[in-house]
Amino acid sequence: MKGKFYGIGVGPGDPDLLTIKAKKVLNDVDIILAPETKDGKGSTALNIAKPHLNKNIEIIEKKFPMTYDVEVLNKSYDEISNFINKLVNDGKKVAFLTLGDPMVYSTYIYLFKRLKEKDIDIETIPGITSFCAIASKVGVPLGENEETIAIVPSVYYEKGDKKLEEILNNINNIVFMKASGEIDELIDELEISGHKEGSVFVSRLGLDDEIIERDIEKRKGIKNNYLSTLIAKKNVKSR
Repeated sequence: MKGKFYGIGVGPGDPDLLTIKAKKVLNDVDIILAPETKDGKGSTALNIAKPHLNKNIEIIEKKFPMTYDVEVLNKSYDEISNFINKLVNDGKKVAFLTLGDPMVYSTYIYLFKRLKEKDIDIETIPGITSFCAIASKVGVPLGENEETIAIVPSVYYEKGDKKLEEILNNINNIVFMKASGEIDELIDELEISGHKEGSVFVSRLGLDDEIIERDIEKRKGIKNNYLSTLIAKKNVKSR
């Protein structure tokens, strides 16, 4: 009898934001697969889920390369998806943990696409995204009346990028995902476009070392953590 593969979003950081369905599934599976951080400090996603796990559940941590090298990435995704496929075909119920929501800029997506081509049962359990949790915590509406919203990955952060310029000129509310490293040039662009005053920077939301900064000018010259998000709102008249 074949098993089943689950992709589970554990939310942005606070274990209390894990959904009821996610908790039920996590305590029903045979194996939990978690992505390990590159610094060897364990899995952030696993640490979020741990308070809800049975003590005897089998946990496997896998390292995913942090690189833009497509060949290296594809090799890793192929190896891990084949590993999961074997477990499922051996009758195991396997859950893969991912931060936020599995279908929003997640490593899970690359595994899902590969495993979807194989004859196995897959279910994706949604999670709360970092930007939705941030909006609620700091009291910043992401969309109001006729405002537009864009979710932008870090690849567009470079100054002078035409796509970034187009987004800044046409979108009211912008979520900049993975606002890590130095974001000085992005901050300058937000000032030019009129988004800077309504911006908030948040790093490691819901974790012990959480940072919330409304004066984003203070983030200049700082190498920000990978788990950072910047929400920028252009000043618009509300009802």
